Amino acid sequence: MKSPELLLPAGSLDKMRAAYDFGADAVYAGQPRYSLRARNNEFRLEQIAQGIAEAHARGKKFFVTSNLIAHNDKVRTYLRDIEPVIACRPDAFIMADPGLIMMVKEKWPETEIHLSVQANTTNWATVKFWQKVGVSRIILSRELSLDEIEKIRQECPDMELEVFVHGALCIAYSGRCLLSGYFNRRDPNQGTCTNACRWEYKTHEAAVDPNTGEALAMRMEGDGFNFEAAREEADSQFTSTCGGGQRHPKADQVYLIEEIGRPGELMPIMEDEHGTYIMNSKDLRAVEHVERLVKIGVDSLKIEGRTKSLYYVARTAQVYRRAIDDAVAGRPFNPHLITELEGLANRGYTGGLLERRPAHDYQNYETGHSVLQRSHFVGEVRSWADGMAEVETKNRFQVGDTLEIIHPSGNRQIELKEMFNLEGTPVQVAQGSPIRVRIPLEGPVEGALIARLL
Repeated sequence: MKSPELLLPAGSLDKMRAAYDFGADAVYAGQPRYSLRARNNEFRLEQIAQGIAEAHARGKKFFVTSNLIAHNDKVRTYLRDIEPVIACRPDAFIMADPGLIMMVKEKWPETEIHLSVQANTTNWATVKFWQKVGVSRIILSRELSLDEIEKIRQECPDMELEVFVHGALCIAYSGRCLLSGYFNRRDPNQGTCTNACRWEYKTHEAAVDPNTGEALAMRMEGDGFNFEAAREEADSQFTSTCGGGQRHPKADQVYLIEEIGRPGELMPIMEDEHGTYIMNSKDLRAVEHVERLVKIGVDSLKIEGRTKSLYYVARTAQVYRRAIDDAVAGRPFNPHLITELEGLANRGYTGGLLERRPAHDYQNYETGHSVLQRSHFVGEVRSWADGMAEVETKNRFQVGDTLEIIHPSGNRQIELKEMFNLEGTPVQVAQGSPIRVRIPLEGPVEGALIARLL
């Protein structure tokens, strides 16, 4: 079987290097002003040029993401701003806007274009359309099942296909959420999403003014409406309207939501028999599906997370590299890889729509922030000599902790028995960033990451 490309996010040059060190074949970084991570992007033209040069020197690939849905003002400046990036010779541009793709292909016909997931490609006919336009790779919609991906592969055998296998999921159809724009006037499709779907909300029952249709606040006891209880009540007392049954009495109720950081600001929202749609999606994890995707013949497996940590990049690159290598070699799936991914802060994991499941399986109703399940990133090894590693701390750890040393050559666990400050004085606790300590460590381990096992 052909080994698919492993594609990692690069929010900075350091993360790019870590991705390559831990097994990535390629990375993607955002073009300033024109990617969907415009708010959190350390790459400017100078960093893009340096990143491309380093990638090519290592025999790796570097893709530039330029996938916003452009308004007129950005169409006006687009060719001017992308010209110096094209001169840096990235391996491809990841784009979504048909007009911008047309403009780039007209002026630079040899430029390789990968169609962004923002374009929501869900069928083989659309793949063939973009192939005729001159696009060389399609990043398929996250809303496809494994069977649908396989059908597209069969119908389009000579087109490169890319599939997301890990990272955050949109609560809306990929990239189409308007919550951030509605609440903060920061348009997700212009790269300024504030992830309003992750915020904590409470709900308050409301009455509707029959004359104006305005939602009016009503006092509500407790912390808000219990979505789970309402869903259980609906399941026990009423059948779905699609099945010809009665509607749940709360289905037509209007509610006012209150974001936890803005007390007193009540905003109307409709609740139907399925619950509210302002919810927090679990994170995608498809490591257990890598073997199937390899057999299907997917060309690239992609990990989301340009705003995530260096530790996230290294851990996901290492885990998915092993999964790919095992699948290509015909080795059975190693379930320990799932355990290693639990070492990353996450909102709970789901296979997304790769496997068809009940809708509630995709949602995390309990918390909007990532939770540590197994380990905590605590430091980076900056130098090593004579059996002592100098560690730049990221989070608190102490003598007696069990640490995992994460390195491209392999991982291992140690019990930390002693630790010293840079003056050589013994210390018991490293209080977190930005201090440096020395710990005994067999090496060489320059560039290793350290996690504290929980």
